[in-house]
Formats: sequence, structure tokens, C-alpha cells
Amino acid sequence: MAKVTAAQVKELREKTGVGMMDAKKALVAVDGDMDKAIDFLREKGMAKAAKKSDRVAAEGLADVEVVGNTAAVVEINAETDFVAQNQQFQDLVKRIAGLIAENKPADLEAALAIKTDKGTINDEIIEATQVIGEKITLRRFELVEKADNENFGAYLHMGGKIAVLTVVEGADETVAKDVAMHVAAINPKYVNRDQVPASEVEHEKAVLTEEAKNEGKPENIIEKMVAGRLNKFFAEVALDDQAFVKDPDLTVAKFVASKDGKVKTFVRYEVGEGIEKKADNFVEEVMSQVK
Repeated sequence: MAKVTAAQVKELREKTGVGMMDAKKALVAVDGDMDKAIDFLREKGMAKAAKKSDRVAAEGLADVEVVGNTAAVVEINAETDFVAQNQQFQDLVKRIAGLIAENKPADLEAALAIKTDKGTINDEIIEATQVIGEKITLRRFELVEKADNENFGAYLHMGGKIAVLTVVEGADETVAKDVAMHVAAINPKYVNRDQVPASEVEHEKAVLTEEAKNEGKPENIIEKMVAGRLNKFFAEVALDDQAFVKDPDLTVAKFVASKDGKVKTFVRYEVGEGIEKKADNFVEEVMSQVK
């Protein structure tokens, strides 16, 4: 039997909302496999859906800059949130994003080597690190191209804690920005249900089927129940299927279609997502009392 750690229990609780003991029991039952533990709890009806739990450690800003038919979404990190309020740092982020959109580098190494009036982007980051007094890094960027009949929609939430870029065929920039605001708020994973990998859909079906069986539902209605719940799943992960935040009576797809448009793609950066904070020491202390 795999040893279950306090950090695993904490992570499972954050993802499912169950109690400490239920989380520990689920992990023990599946030998510490996090994904199987989430399925275990869902099948028992204890957790209806896994909550997203990106544990953010890094600070900084993200930005979107457009040059013609090219847009760059960029994230630049610093050590504390105070730096995000620093005008020099804000100007640096905007400048770097613009240079990346203009030069279209292939990767981070090429981006850092882009020439500037101070040498290179890397030189400017080093200088800013020395002046501001915190380590500053260009973490990531994504370049997006659009056609002439398409529109970019850019939205920065809280000055750049979340940066979103959308591409909408037809419609106009206002519609594209409305969709970007929706993406910032709801955080879909895919544009439409066709983009959801078949393996993910089959896995969801299997979990929903087992959940319905454990609820004691008759075999002849389980299939219909699963189909209905699967639609709810698509509404959680696929942008087109989601209720539009500005008009919940319409899905995003129907809202954009009403403006003679169609969503093509989106990019959403949340500063620090995927970088874990140091685990809290009190977790081990609490867990030692319930073993």
C-alpha cells in the first residue's frame, strides 16, 4: 500500500471539497493515485466534479500586444506582488510584449536575444532586476496570427493578473473583447466540444455511468442521465457551450453567431498558474493527529 502524504490529502480536498478523512480514505483506497481518488469520490457521489486548483506562487504581470495581424500574449514574473505596481516593471512588460509581437521569436531563447536600444531583451531584464531589486524572468509567451476577416479581442483583468486574447471570425473587436472577458472569468479549456479529446470524453462517461449506478438508477434511464450530465460537462470545459456571462440566456456560440461571428481560438494566461507554493507546515501537524 502506497504511503499517503498530508500534501496529497490537502490537494485532494482542494480539488473536490470533501473532508479530510474522506480524502485520506479515498487516497488509501487507490494507493495514492490522485486522478483515481477524484474518480473514486465522484463515483460515490461525494464530489460532483473536480475543482480546478492551480496553486499560484509566482507574481508579476501578463500582457497582450498586437502588431498588425500578429498578437503576443506574454507573462513576466517577479518575486512579490509589489513589483506589479511598479511603473518601470509595467512599462517593461508592455515593451517586451510589443517586441515579441513585432519580431515573432521561435522560443524563449530567441525572445531574450531580440535586439533593443539597450542591447537585448535579456539585458533589459537584467537591468530591471538590478534596479527594482527582485529577480525578474520572462516565463512564457504565445504568438497568435489572424486573417484579415478575423478580429482580435484582448482583455487584461486586474491590470494583467489574467491576460486573454481571442480570435473571432467576422463580428468585430467589441464582440471579440466580450468573449475575452468571458474567458477571463470562466476559464474554459477548449473552444468547442469537438476539441475535447475522445479519451477525456470516454473517461467522463465512465465516471458518470458509475456514479448513476451507485445512485441506484435503473439501467434503462442511466444512458439518458449520462447524456444529460455529459452536456453539463461540455458546458464546463468548452467555451461555445458555456452560458455567456453578459447574457446567460445565450451560449457563447449563439451570442457570437448573433453578431455574425464565430470563435476561432483563445489564449488565457493567469500569472503564476502551475507554479506551486511551498506547502504549509501546519498540514503535517494536523494530519499527525488524525492518523
